[in-house]
Amino acid sequence: MSLPTSLSALLSEIDHLILPLHFLGLLTTFFCGGIVGLERQISGKPAGIRTSTLICMGTYVFVAAGIPLTGNLGDPTRIIGQVITGIGFLGAGVILTREGAVLGVTSAATIWVLAAIGVLAGVDRYAAAICVALLTIGILVGVNILELLFAGLQRGVHARIVSLRSKKEEGGQ
Repeated sequence: MSLPTSLSALLSEIDHLILPLHFLGLLTTFFCGGIVGLERQISGKPAGIRTSTLICMGTYVFVAAGIPLTGNLGDPTRIIGQVITGIGFLGAGVILTREGAVLGVTSAATIWVLAAIGVLAGVDRYAAAICVALLTIGILVGVNILELLFAGLQRGVHARIVSLRSKKEEGGQ
């Protein structure tokens, strides 16, 4: 698929102005973070649209801006490793325990995947980033549907979490 000449020239000019970033990379991270964040926000979970988009876009900026700085002098995977470490701390901040149940692990894992999407965009793998975002939504929505359909998936810690959510919604925090 080729773009019309004027649009192609405009995108080229924008890319030149925002080097080392790319307009398509920013757009990809905005889209991916936004759709994953929308699912989280609709589900009433932490890390909604704003947070998800900013995590994805921020990771992209660090990776895309850092890789040219390493040049022949360094290893660009070190930048990615540092981003992953930092995102791990951010994800840990959404995990908490309540009445013996650990809450927020899925949100923390989602934050980690959002950073991975940003890394993919940062190394110019936009289609892969979009694919991972869509698979993430498929997992988040699909497992919720399976848990509603099959009582066996609601046992153990999942039953306790559902009970805690019910108490919270009734105002019995």
